[in-house]
Amino acid sequence: MKSLDNRKLIVGLEIGTAKVATLIGEVLPDGIINIIGLGCCSSQGMDKGGVNNLESVVKCVEYSINQAELMAGCQIASVYLSLSGKHISCKNEIGMVPIAEEEVTQLDVDNVVHIAKSVKIRDEHRILHVIPQDYSIDYQEGIKNPVGLSGVRMQAKVHLITCHNDMAKNIVKAVEKCGLRVDQLIFSGLASSFAVLTQDERELGVCVVDLGGGTMDIAIYVAGALRHIKVIPYAGNVVTSDIAYAFGTPLSDAETIKVRYGCALESLVNKNENIEVPSVGGRPSRILQRRMLAEIIEPRYIELMRLVNKEILQLQSQLKQLSIKHHLAAGIVLTGGASLMEGVIECAQKVFNTQVRVASAVNVNGAIDEISGPRYSTVIGLLHYGKESHLNNNIDADKRVKIKNWLKKINNWLKKEF
Repeated sequence: MKSLDNRKLIVGLEIGTAKVATLIGEVLPDGIINIIGLGCCSSQGMDKGGVNNLESVVKCVEYSINQAELMAGCQIASVYLSLSGKHISCKNEIGMVPIAEEEVTQLDVDNVVHIAKSVKIRDEHRILHVIPQDYSIDYQEGIKNPVGLSGVRMQAKVHLITCHNDMAKNIVKAVEKCGLRVDQLIFSGLASSFAVLTQDERELGVCVVDLGGGTMDIAIYVAGALRHIKVIPYAGNVVTSDIAYAFGTPLSDAETIKVRYGCALESLVNKNENIEVPSVGGRPSRILQRRMLAEIIEPRYIELMRLVNKEILQLQSQLKQLSIKHHLAAGIVLTGGASLMEGVIECAQKVFNTQVRVASAVNVNGAIDEISGPRYSTVIGLLHYGKESHLNNNIDADKRVKIKNWLKKINNWLKKEF
């Protein structure tokens, strides 16, 4: 088996509440990611994004990794790893610096972002991401790239995403026990947005909702910048639990019924359609109306969507007070396994009163058909994030080489002069 070629191949690993998924992608010359390896299994030992049984998580990761390696014909050394959970939070901060040479350099940009992120965060937390929103130079606002512009003083607005240090350590530990290195931890909702959004949607204003098994990850973009993220610790599993209790059926069977026959809008279901529902304790199965299933699912989905809408309305109110564009003209983008429910678009439109779409991943291809669907948005987003990190690392390396060569020339010149 060949070793992993770090120059061309990127690995994403999602350890979720419902599934553990590994994707190996090859970055093609045109920037498209070609999926060459997939490993996936049901998740055990995870709850609402947190590790509650380390040994079980390690076994799932090992199985997923082995599957992906076998398909790709290579050996994995490191991964980009997603992270979710209610411990993840965000804040918007501002930094300000004088412009050293009257013209903004990359060093000025680095300095102002560093100052913006140098704030006190919650105890036991650490910064996961520092994402610049825009820059201001003197009286000019809304600048996306300030390098080369003239001015006296520069200000940067950044979005900070933080996580609980111990929660992050636990999920990283599970990966390291499999003999792998974590290249970077990435918030799951951010990864999903990398997979499913277009730049036009970010500019117009959009909310990505990743409906997983244990959590809903929200990422809201306005005017091209990430403005707010939130993890809501309720998602597809609460729907499964409702079905299990209402129908008196095991959780595993309730999940199967939800996936096969579930509908998030009762009015879409034929009154004459029936389903078979397994019982517990050796009792015989029962035949029930499928509409009864929708009567359980629809109220829960509406409740979940209202929790998201509450976050949107709060952010829009804050942005309006700051005289920042706050409309989500591109509407709502749903992704994640629980977004595959029939009727989810119609149900969401009832709550949000705007356009809604269920996302498919962009700029990926491969022989595995299901990877482009909502179920794998997070792990595909990890590959996109990894691709950008590789490009940035190469640029940084080029800068270091240029600086080293420049210093060498100066040193040689000084030796000749003296």
